[in-house]
Amino acid sequence: MRRLLALAIALALLASAGPVHAATLKVGSKRFTESYILAEIIVKLARQAGIDAVHEQGLGGTAVTYRALEDGAVDLYPEYTGTVAQTIVKDANADDAAMRAWLAPHRIVMSPSLGFQNTYALAVSKGAVEREHVAKLSELQAHPALRYAMSHEFLGRGDGWPGLARRYGIAVVPTAIDHALAYQALAEGTVDVTDVYTTDAKIERFGLTVLEDDRSFFPPYDAVFLYRDDALGRFPALAGVLARLNGTIDAATMRKLNARAELDKVQLSRVAGEWLGEAQGDAAPVSFVGGLVASIVRHGPRHLALVLGSLALSMVFGIPLGIAAYVWRRPGALILGITGVVQTIPSLALFCFFIPLLGIGPVPALAALFLYGLLPIVRNTHAGLASIPGDLRDAAHALGLSATERLRHVEVPLASRTILAGVKTSAVVAVGSATIAAFIGAGGFGEPISTGLSLNDVTTILQGALPAAGLALVVQLVFEAVERVLVPRGLRLGE
Repeated sequence: MRRLLALAIALALLASAGPVHAATLKVGSKRFTESYILAEIIVKLARQAGIDAVHEQGLGGTAVTYRALEDGAVDLYPEYTGTVAQTIVKDANADDAAMRAWLAPHRIVMSPSLGFQNTYALAVSKGAVEREHVAKLSELQAHPALRYAMSHEFLGRGDGWPGLARRYGIAVVPTAIDHALAYQALAEGTVDVTDVYTTDAKIERFGLTVLEDDRSFFPPYDAVFLYRDDALGRFPALAGVLARLNGTIDAATMRKLNARAELDKVQLSRVAGEWLGEAQGDAAPVSFVGGLVASIVRHGPRHLALVLGSLALSMVFGIPLGIAAYVWRRPGALILGITGVVQTIPSLALFCFFIPLLGIGPVPALAALFLYGLLPIVRNTHAGLASIPGDLRDAAHALGLSATERLRHVEVPLASRTILAGVKTSAVVAVGSATIAAFIGAGGFGEPISTGLSLNDVTTILQGALPAAGLALVVQLVFEAVERVLVPRGLRLGE
């Protein structure tokens, strides 16, 4: 058992480590197609300029991605001036000069515009337009039968639904939906109105009507890059890279790039390369099996390290806590209660909770997975010890064994099967929960799942979901084998 724990802890350290070093430009992106493409473009330009650059893909919404920039987990990422004003500076009237002045003490710099705006808007399905005859946001109030679904970030932003609903007097509580799935809901007729970005490629493809913002609620959303003020010192060539992008992309071009990724299913790096004029050659079709194997090779080691590392921490702390809950009854109730409360915290919220403390990447992911893994281990350890028949304890006492000896040589071995069942449950939970780690830049099989959700690409989603499910089955089989080694033969069922 000690060797197993040592190996798992070593893998936790491996998960915390990464191939990125201090001389690597880390480019972040938010979790939608356009952000991915802009990040890929600047990564390619940086590499052309001799900078070692990597793309930390799909970190999450504005709050998570901007925090990653502040903490130095990434060096720059694409953003929009309206979002900077409303969500970061929290001043809807801030102009470019005011935003730059506010960002400067935070050691953040805002680049000039890339050349296009991508504003928020509300779009209505073709069927709803024909049925309700709406063309302006001010007309929505007169059509209470319309069904609304908004992205999670839009629902919580000052320049999103709360402010828009007040401005236009719309007394509706929308359903929350992932942005990438909203278009499908519109196409299927289950939703009538949703928030969109004006450069979304699917607006035209799905025949949507973008409602006129006739009361000028939405501020300008010029595309820019936010970057750390020390980035130019560490990467002198980055100044030329950023200057090369000033005013070079218009809205029509951005829509075409988004369409290449979302509708034509072209790889993001290839889309960026096409815009830069790189010689692409004929793209060799990748079979589903080939993509699945590539996903396992690329993401499997990190996912496994996250699972084993967090499981090791959960075992190191969970088993002693379970024993303590058994030995000391009153404190034990508190221990069981706290571990139970932790389990009720929504997984993504728990992951994001550690970002201010630990930044983004594997370290906060390990912390969250460790806490999620505690409850099955603590409860099963306590239950296994508490269920030992009293006559067996009396026999151990009659043999003259001390309390510590009884615990070590009698009670823990008798409870081992139940304890191991808790560890097995914790491991399976970790396999599934670790997919969420990709949303804070920790990698693993959640990365293709996140990308697939953003692109509405079922194949990409499966390339992350199927290996994760397979790993859960492997973990189950491994623990059945471990049980045969660690659990005394007489305690195993059927023997």
